Amino acid sequence: MNLQRVRALTVKDLVRVIRDPANLFMLIMLPLVMTLVFGVAFGGIGGGDVQYGVAIVDHDQSVWSGELISGLNDSGILVPWFFEESDGGQDALSQGKVSAVLVIPEGFGASVDEFKSNPIDETAWTVTTLNLSIDQGSMVAGSVVPSLVQQALTVTLYGVEALSPPSPVVIGSPVLVESIKVTQFDNMMPGMFSYAVIFVTMIVSQVFTEERQQGLLKRIAFTPTTASDIFAAQIVSNLITGVFQVSVVMVSSYLMGFRPQGGAAGIGLAYLLSLLLVLCNVGFGLITATLAKSTGAATGLAFVFILPQMMLGSFIPGIPESLSRLVPSYYVTQTLTNVFIRGASATSASSVQNLGLLGVYSLVVVVVGVVLYNRYGNQN
Repeated sequence: MNLQRVRALTVKDLVRVIRDPANLFMLIMLPLVMTLVFGVAFGGIGGGDVQYGVAIVDHDQSVWSGELISGLNDSGILVPWFFEESDGGQDALSQGKVSAVLVIPEGFGASVDEFKSNPIDETAWTVTTLNLSIDQGSMVAGSVVPSLVQQALTVTLYGVEALSPPSPVVIGSPVLVESIKVTQFDNMMPGMFSYAVIFVTMIVSQVFTEERQQGLLKRIAFTPTTASDIFAAQIVSNLITGVFQVSVVMVSSYLMGFRPQGGAAGIGLAYLLSLLLVLCNVGFGLITATLAKSTGAATGLAFVFILPQMMLGSFIPGIPESLSRLVPSYYVTQTLTNVFIRGASATSASSVQNLGLLGVYSLVVVVVGVVLYNRYGNQN
């Protein structure tokens, strides 16, 4: 392998990326656009406390119904929307404008007065039912809203002291611990570093397939350039673009409000993990180019390697870990989640273990890709 030839071929591959709008978009613009869109959509900008709108239909218009509504508003989580009729509240619920509808019937205040006058004798009470409708499309609202309505009702009936009745067991003074607010965007960001580089598979497969179709590789074979020079240049050029991709994600996410933990060591680990994933996807690209007979076929076949990494190892939640471990992007996402979100050390046992596993995974894949393409790639 000649370093001068590797450098020349690396420059050639980088120029090719810069001059091809499709490749440039896939490698640079796609991570940038995805980061910005996810930042806006999932709370990177303007992310605040979650609140749920509750449509209030107050048919009672009493002092006690006003107390109940004040209690809901004081929770800081429920935001009352007022409607004169229940149909208006139900329409707002069906359109997704509110998360629940609370109908306070006429006689609610009288029931509270009767309870206050005689809190022991249940026969003296007039039972009143508050009608609560919940958005079935939101599991969170379904669990949060009823409990807060019940809390506000308890305070209305029994007073604030009812929330902390006398007890022989008490909770000690809480220790104040500074917490870090984490938005959905923050939780997704570790997976974005994986997502940014997995399309290298498609780029590499297209490059080798196109150059093979054009006869460029055969012409290079008649020069002093060796196969190792070509493969080394492809690896180096993609590692260089990988550095730009990670930098784009890092800078754009920071502008969107993402503040990773882990310090400089964590950021360095992100670059190292991402570049190992780039190396792995170069190998996947070579395997794809070995099988594909045209650039179109290479594009389609590349997704055999891209989609599993995207679905199992990036920012999509709820995937069984036993399946996620099968793809290399998992080790990047999991390690960066531990470091950036949970505050684990970049040199912790799990970080070093995942780094080692990804290194071995990438080395095996790239060696297999080089061997397969060197042996069978030029036969298509």
